[in-house]
Amino acid sequence: MSPPFQTGNPRSERRCIGVAIGICFFALAHIVALAGCASWRSEAKPVIEFTKVPVADEGGAIILDTIAGRVTGNRPGQHIVLFAHSRMWWSQPFVNNPMTDIKPDSTWENQTHLGTKYAAVLVEAGYRPPETSDELPPVGGPVVAVAIVDGVPSENPIPPKFVQFGGYEWKFRAGKIDGFGVFIRRDPANVWVDDDGFLHLRLSRCSEGAWCGAEIALTRSLGYGTYKFTVRDISQLEPAAYFGMLTYDDKEAGQHHREMDIEIARWGDPTMKNLHYVLQPYYVPVNVSSFSIPGGRLTYFLQWNAEAAEFKTVRGSGDDIEDQVLAEHRYTSGIPTHGDETVHVCLFAFPNSKKTLTKENEIVLEKFEFLP
Repeated sequence: MSPPFQTGNPRSERRCIGVAIGICFFALAHIVALAGCASWRSEAKPVIEFTKVPVADEGGAIILDTIAGRVTGNRPGQHIVLFAHSRMWWSQPFVNNPMTDIKPDSTWENQTHLGTKYAAVLVEAGYRPPETSDELPPVGGPVVAVAIVDGVPSENPIPPKFVQFGGYEWKFRAGKIDGFGVFIRRDPANVWVDDDGFLHLRLSRCSEGAWCGAEIALTRSLGYGTYKFTVRDISQLEPAAYFGMLTYDDKEAGQHHREMDIEIARWGDPTMKNLHYVLQPYYVPVNVSSFSIPGGRLTYFLQWNAEAAEFKTVRGSGDDIEDQVLAEHRYTSGIPTHGDETVHVCLFAFPNSKKTLTKENEIVLEKFEFLP
């Protein structure tokens, strides 16, 4: 008789138990292997690639180009922060808007100022990059991944174009720039000197329907002294047109690029005053003085030294002591020191205006003088 509760062949049952144990060990090994794969996948580092890289250039605060790429292994909520290298790393494209979104297909694209090298940094939400830095932020904490690429050598560099005006050499500024928080265009065809030696700047329609402006800059720095601009009648300028005569240091962000402005603009609002003397940063209320000036031939002065920046506007050529003073203001605080700044003259269409441009606008500078 068989023992109580025992059924079947004991050998067969032992063999079945052994097979079952083997299957269990195999399943357990398979689970461990899968867990190992999952662990390996979770530890895989995100990868940033570049699909479009701008040319290598010393850059500056003006010229912009498109940079693009893709990222794999990122998580929802993460962003790309871009940097361009020009003597140091600069966050791109704007200090007040440094984040580049990653699209659902894992690609990203934005504008950047030019540099010799470019970097894309994958970061967690809430990360705030430095405006400038000698080194890129290291991986760790909110910084997930960093990728660097050299700028593309230009095979067919466009030779710079120059114009002679007022006894000085000026360089055309072309392409897109960041102005007023948006991208605006400049066309060298909108700048010329006539037979009388007068400089013309024009706002014209671009081929794609937008407005193209004009800008030139001196090829050398003049430093402390008196800057004098004689301008033909500006009463025909529309409220959405901006005309500026200013100092600007492309190479140095310190002291707000050493920028001091004489601005003819109503910022798109016909009720606003049309002359502004600005010592940057403009968002400090005491750094902006505004006036209403009439049409006609006017001369604008900026007298600059280490202690003060004095602005003045008079009727006529400014050569006669009897010329009527229409506006003046003297700043004695926050005066920038002399560096690599140059004089810029520009004419742009102001975006986000209550009234947009309806026709071409033109400015004529009859004279530019500098007295050390």
